[in-house]
Order: sequence, then C-alpha cells, then structure tokens
Amino acid sequence: MLRNRKKSSYYGVEVVKRLDSFPKVNKDDYVERSSIGGVVSVVTFIIILWIIIYEIKYYYGSNVNFKFAPDTQYDAKLKLNVDVTVAMPCHSIGADIVDSTNQNLLMFGSLEEEDTWFEMNEEQRSHFEDIRHFNSYLREEYHAINQLLWKSAHSFQPTGNSGFPQRQDNPNQEPDACRVHGSLVLNKVAGNLHITAGKSLQLPYNEHIHLPAFILPSSYNFSHRIHHFSFGDSSAGIINPLDGDEKITNELTTVYQYFVEVVPTDVETFLSKANTYQYSVKDHMRIINHEKGSHGVPGIFFKYDVSALKVIVTQSREPLLKFFVRLSSTVAGIFVIAGFISSVVNILLKKLKELNILVKQTPTKLTVNHTNVALPNNKITEEEKIVI
Repeated sequence: MLRNRKKSSYYGVEVVKRLDSFPKVNKDDYVERSSIGGVVSVVTFIIILWIIIYEIKYYYGSNVNFKFAPDTQYDAKLKLNVDVTVAMPCHSIGADIVDSTNQNLLMFGSLEEEDTWFEMNEEQRSHFEDIRHFNSYLREEYHAINQLLWKSAHSFQPTGNSGFPQRQDNPNQEPDACRVHGSLVLNKVAGNLHITAGKSLQLPYNEHIHLPAFILPSSYNFSHRIHHFSFGDSSAGIINPLDGDEKITNELTTVYQYFVEVVPTDVETFLSKANTYQYSVKDHMRIINHEKGSHGVPGIFFKYDVSALKVIVTQSREPLLKFFVRLSSTVAGIFVIAGFISSVVNILLKKLKELNILVKQTPTKLTVNHTNVALPNNKITEEEKIVI
C-alpha cells in the first residue's frame, strides 16, 4: 500500500510539472552575449527612458474639457472693466450706461475721466503695440493653443494705471484726449455703454440726455484706443478680444458700434477656480450723414447682452492605475520588439559567417584561354588550355 501511494503521489507531481507555464533554465543552458545585442540594449534603454519622461509629462499635463450648461444665476452681478482713450478732451464728452431695466450709471458706480494726450510717447506706443500684436495672435491661433493657455494659467489683463506706462514728460500743449477707465458692477442683463459728445444729464424716471450744445461739430473726433475691456474678475485662459484695439478716423460724425456677447464661464482647473466671463464681439463703423439717410448720434457704443448658456471649464487627469498599465505595456512592447530585432540581426550575421567559411573552403579554378592566330599564309590555329 505504501509503494502504491508513493507512486501515485510521484505521478501527480509529474502531471503538475507538465502544467508549468514557466519552465526553468537548465544548467546546460546559457545566454550568448554579442556586440549587436549590446548596441540594441543601449538604444532600447534610451528609448524607454525618453518614453517614461514623456508619459510622466503627459500625465501631469492633463486635459482641459469644455461643456455647456444653462446659466441659472439670474441674480448675479456683472462686473465691467473698461479703459478707453478718446481723442477728445474730457469736458467735451460724457460716458454713461443704460441697461434693459432702465437703470443708468448712477446705480452702477462711476468711471474716472483723466485728461491726457492722444499721441503716445515711445514707451507707451511700444507697450500698446505689444498688447495689440499679442492679442491679435491669440485671437487668430486660439483654437491651436487654447489647451496651452488654460494649462499654463495665462492671464494678461492689465487694470488701472499699473497696466499702462505713465508719461515722464508732458507735451507743450493742452490735453487733447480723455482716458475713461474704471470698473462698474452691472445687472446681469443687456445694456449699452456709450461715450458721446456732451456731459450726461440725469432726468426723472431714470432717463438721461447728453448736452452737446456748447460743442462745435467741427471738434468731434471719436478716434479711440481700447487698452482694456473685460467682464468679471481676471482668470487664467481668458482672452479679451478688444484689448489693443485702435480706431482712427478723419470723419467728424462717426459712430462706432461694438456688439458684445457675454458668456458666463466657470473655471475649475488645477491652478485656479473662478466664476468669470468671456465674450465675443463684432464691430461696425458708420458715418452719420442725414442727407443720405444715415441717421444717428456720433460716438462709441458698446452694446452687450448675456448668454443664457454658460461654459464650464474643467481639468481632468487619467487614473493612476491606467497610467501605470499603459506605461508598462509600452515598455514591454519595446523590449519584445528590441529582442526580435536583435535575434534577426544575429541570425543574419551567423548566416553571413557560414557563407564566408564555405567560400574559403571551396577550391578555386582559374582557366586561361590563350589563342594564337597566324597570319593569312599560316592556317594553323593553336589553343592552349591551362588549368591551375
């Protein structure tokens, strides 16, 4: 009974050994090293190191996602930031705002008016051109670099006097322009910010008028320069299309209209969280000529409306387990391909060596044909065949 039990247990062990999917290397087995294998190994390790670094950067870079949702914050306030220079003295123009609830500037705050000169010095012109070219590039290439802007927390929103260089020396003439700047807290409804000739006069029932009676039409000049125009607080990734915009005209009675669509934006990235706004804009310029049927009031008008949908910007990153699985499979695949390339190259080299050995061992026969051709009188032709 004991013998049979030993035989059965031994047979069971042998069966289990046959099922082993990981056979062990015998003592007689060995690994052959070659220079080709060493070169392939070095190249493989360099590629793997580069891929690991790239994958880690990609993992930390994450993705920026955009989605739309209805805007339910009807009672929220809309902050407007404006910094505009108009080519008319401050005593000749007035800035006011009226929204669809018929409330005006008195309810929203006040804008500062600062006498200045429309012609900029070199430092101011350089600063303004930098903003202009930079913002123009962002508008044209936004779809190509928008992910980079949100990930890098780009924010370029100068406000107040800190954003625009101050003059070190004033020109020897009276100020010929007015800089209108400041922030207003508005209702979240459609409205109209306008800068026209004459100061604003408030009337009952929240009405107002502008009084240009003492201003000659020949002094009108609504050429203007927009240093900054935005809604909400500064936030990373937001581009303000009107920053760096400049309009120059030689016509006296010109009306500039900007149609602004304000979009509420909730930003929830790894670097910042904010509830702000971004906008799109269309502009139109028209010359007032009553004789030709082009009626209106000369000035600068910003007509804005708020979208019913908001944009939610979020930043996501793939799970850590998925990252390790993808990285491990990539490294394993490179090892397999490198081993296959090394094996193929070694086999080809071995075949070439065998062919060289066979060529050396085969005897070489050299045959020389020597033919003597006699003169026409001699009809004898001799051929000698020499075999070496």
